[in-house]
Amino acid sequence: MASKKSILFILLTLSTLHYTNTQTVSTTGHWKLLKKSIGISAMHMQLMPNDKLIAFDRTDSGVSNISLPDHRCRRDPHDQTATVDCSAHSVEFEPKGRNVRPLNILTDTWCSSGALSPNGTLTQSGGFNDGDRVVRYFSPCDACDWVEDPTGLAVRRWYASSQILPDGRIIIVGGRKQFNYEFIPKRSKQDYNVYNLPFLRETRDDTSENNLYPFIHLSIDGNLFIFANNRSILLDYVKNVVVKRFPDMPGGVARNYPSSGSSVLLPIKLDVSATAAEAEVMICGGAPAYANRMANASVFVPAARSCGRLRITDASPEWEMEEMPIERVMGDMILLPTGDVLIINGAKRGSAGWGAAREPVLTPVIYRTSDRSFEVLSPAGVPRVYHSTAHLLQDGRVVVGGSNTNVRYNFTNVLFPTELSVEAFYPPYMEGEQVNRPRILSVDPADEMGQMSSFAVEFDLRGPINQSELYVTLVAPSFTTHSFSMNQRLLVLNTGRVHRRLEGRYAVGGLAPASAAVTPPGYYLMFVVHRGVPSRGKWVHVFMNNGVDGTI
Repeated sequence: MASKKSILFILLTLSTLHYTNTQTVSTTGHWKLLKKSIGISAMHMQLMPNDKLIAFDRTDSGVSNISLPDHRCRRDPHDQTATVDCSAHSVEFEPKGRNVRPLNILTDTWCSSGALSPNGTLTQSGGFNDGDRVVRYFSPCDACDWVEDPTGLAVRRWYASSQILPDGRIIIVGGRKQFNYEFIPKRSKQDYNVYNLPFLRETRDDTSENNLYPFIHLSIDGNLFIFANNRSILLDYVKNVVVKRFPDMPGGVARNYPSSGSSVLLPIKLDVSATAAEAEVMICGGAPAYANRMANASVFVPAARSCGRLRITDASPEWEMEEMPIERVMGDMILLPTGDVLIINGAKRGSAGWGAAREPVLTPVIYRTSDRSFEVLSPAGVPRVYHSTAHLLQDGRVVVGGSNTNVRYNFTNVLFPTELSVEAFYPPYMEGEQVNRPRILSVDPADEMGQMSSFAVEFDLRGPINQSELYVTLVAPSFTTHSFSMNQRLLVLNTGRVHRRLEGRYAVGGLAPASAAVTPPGYYLMFVVHRGVPSRGKWVHVFMNNGVDGTI
């Protein structure tokens, strides 16, 4: 007689074989190859205020396809593949000119986290092996390279998440076998304190964890929303007190690594006093808690289609569940300048992990936040599964890179070859030559925007303008890895009436956000959106009125 384990194996296999998707493929949106190879597989990605992307993978994946300049080599006796390595594992990529500059990263960044500090420095933390307590800094200048602090973290951080805070510090939450959090940068002995967070231990599954890379979002009251597995809390990180426990997310699936779903803080809308009344989180996709364990036994179970929205500022919040058109694990959720959500990359079956997924999802989906509808878009030609990334660019495109399901760089005789290319996806608002995009001419003040300060935006627009369909957004660039775009944030600013200056030239003004909890200090892209079509973004720097600029 067959064992219970054998019967389960057969049933899961049959259910997988008969799982179909009848969704029709759209031709909306289109794809363009930016670079056939940037030399590395883009496991981690951050847009800098100079419009260049910093991408990196891990130092122990073997020799990459791009060399360090001037015959330099990295010498690391702890590296597991090459103690002497003359190739780069990080690059600076310029989307406009498609130029690639190799960067020198010394310690292993595998499965690490990051955030853009208020002064525009990428502050990147943790990793594997000799990189698990390292904090690395990269400044946006033409000749800059990585600067590393080998004791920047108090404890090992592998698969942790980062979030910029109202006071300019960065909180690092969780990681493998780390049920706690800490703050960077370290300026005193007290900064090396570690604060216990039992919630992370409670949400850990014995066999698959499913609580790594927790989803963290800064709420508008300054507290931290933390989601792990299928549960969430609101944390007062100053007092180390859980101020609210939310209902479990329905659906019977796990949402965090390796059952990787994705999460965004939906657009924050400001009122006439430049404050916000509510904050809402959306989480999509994931896989059953046992998906990774089954994948390791060559059984690839269907991913989840479900999405949930939770207004975390409600007195008694409840999940509102919806269904995506396509099941998805390891997808990326990217806030577009319009306030809609692009869901891209991932697979239909399995989980995150080496060779643990099947059936790549090539079709992106847009979720319209205004009417809660989904639209399936034009398919990509390149599978982007484990270790892929996506990021919004200044011009409104979404750059997509990475994908490596193999332990090392492997380009032949594998199901999913290591992917070194970078593509751009053009959302529907960029379709056709007839697209009438606003164009920002100036922002006043040009460089610095303090909390509650007035601002004015001058822009031009061909054709008639519709006041009711024009708005201004601020978008914080994210640090993206493992299906989570850390620090991603979009604000819909409250603005006055549009004034016509000259033929086709207009001005609109408003108040900058009133609170650093709503708008943490740092660099944002400002967009003017008219009838669902955004301008190119304009960088603005939001600072704290107390004069603190977050300089490292």
